[in-house]
Amino acid sequence: MVRFKHRYLLCELVSDDPRCRLSLDDRVLSSLVRDTIARVHGTFGAAACSIGFAVRYLNAYTGIVLLRCRKEFYQLAWSALPFITYLENKGHRYPCFFNTLHVGGTIRTCQKFLIQYNRRQLLILLQNCTDEGKQH
Repeated sequence: MVRFKHRYLLCELVSDDPRCRLSLDDRVLSSLVRDTIARVHGTFGAAACSIGFAVRYLNAYTGIVLLRCRKEFYQLAWSALPFITYLENKGHRYPCFFNTLHVGGTIRTCQKFLIQYNRRQLLILLQNCTDEGKQH
């Protein structure tokens, strides 16, 4: 038996509108990424990335998304992410973009990176905080 190797893309959905993140759904996000891959890379890209592609983790409050795709074709999915400029859900269209934080071979490495990333972001927020009462 041969094991299929995957790559995990840890991304952050950045949007000015807070309703954009709260309206996230894994099916909507999956179809959005697949449609973008098909638009950018054509039918070959759509077929290559459709096998083994899945949204493994989605946090609507922080906007963190973990995408899984096959190792051979992860660069097709990765290169199509900058072309996503809006999220359309339930008749509403929200401007947004994806910020790729990390590409890993396992979910565990992505989790470790996410913990470090959140710590760094918290330290930045605490340093920018001017009110002493807000820091505690």
